[in-house]
Amino acid sequence: MPSASTSAIKFSHLDKVLFPEDSITKGELIDYYRAVAERILPHLQDRPLAVARYPNGIEKPSFFQQAAPDHLPSWIKQVTVPKEGGEIAHILCQDEQTLAFLANQAAVTLHTWLSRADRPERPDQLLFDLDPPHDFEEARHAALALRELLTELGLTCVVKTTGGRGLHVSVPIERRYEADDLREFARDVCAILESREPDRYTGEVRKAKRGGRLFLDVSRNAYAQLAVAPYTVRATPNARVATPLEWDELEEGGLDPDRFTLRTMADRLAEADPWAVMPEPMTSLGSARTRVDSLLLV
Repeated sequence: MPSASTSAIKFSHLDKVLFPEDSITKGELIDYYRAVAERILPHLQDRPLAVARYPNGIEKPSFFQQAAPDHLPSWIKQVTVPKEGGEIAHILCQDEQTLAFLANQAAVTLHTWLSRADRPERPDQLLFDLDPPHDFEEARHAALALRELLTELGLTCVVKTTGGRGLHVSVPIERRYEADDLREFARDVCAILESREPDRYTGEVRKAKRGGRLFLDVSRNAYAQLAVAPYTVRATPNARVATPLEWDELEEGGLDPDRFTLRTMADRLAEADPWAVMPEPMTSLGSARTRVDSLLLV
C-alpha cells in the first residue's frame, strides 16, 4: 500500500510489464524508486528534470519529456528557465511523492541538468562521459587515468556507471563558472589525456573517425544539457541502473556493471552509499587552469 507521502497518487496498471525480457512491471519500477528515494533525491532536488517515458514498455514507442505537462498535481514543483527563443517549464523532483508519481507515469530514466534551478547558467559539477567502443574495461582504464590527471590538477572527483558500457566522472565545482568555460576546461583536460595515450583516447565526435579509441565526451558541459541521474533505471534488458561507485571498486578490476539492476540494488542499498560524503567543490579553477595550460605546452 502507498505510504502517507504518496497517498495523493492514484497508482494505475501496476501489473503492466515494462521490461518484457525480465517481466519487470510498472509496480516494481515504482517500488524501486521509492526504495532508493533517500539516495537519489539529493541528486534530483532543485535541478530541472527531463524523463524518458515508456508507457507500453521499453520495446514499444517511447518519448522524451523535457517540458512539464500542462496538467500536473498542484504539489509537484516546477521551475521556468530560459531557452533559445523563449522559456521552458521543467519538473523539479523534490520528494518521494513526486518520484513515485513519475514512476507511475512510466518514467523509467531520469535526467537532470548539471546546474540548479536558482542559477541554471552556473553548473555545480564538471562531467566527463567515458564512452568505450567495445567494453567496460576500456572505460575503467580511462576513469582511473582521468582521476590520476585530475588529482595532478588538484581536483577531486567521483565516478558512477551509466547503466551501459561507460562511466561518468564528475568533479564538484562551486557555482561561479559559466557552462561554456567549464566545457573548454574539460576539453583541455581531455586533450592532455589524449596526448598521453593517443592510441587509446580521442575527442573526435564522429564515430567513423575514432579508430576504435575511447571517446572522451565533454559535450554535456553546456547550458541545459542533461545527464542520467545516479540510481536511475535505464531502458535496457535487466533494467540496469546508473550506480555510484567507490574508486577502489574500479581499482580492483573485474567489476561487471551489468550486475547493478533494479532487482539487485537492494544488496547495494544495504551497504554504505559511495557518494554519501561528496568532495568539497573547488572554489576556484585558477590553479588547475594554469597547470592545464602548462601541460598543453609540453
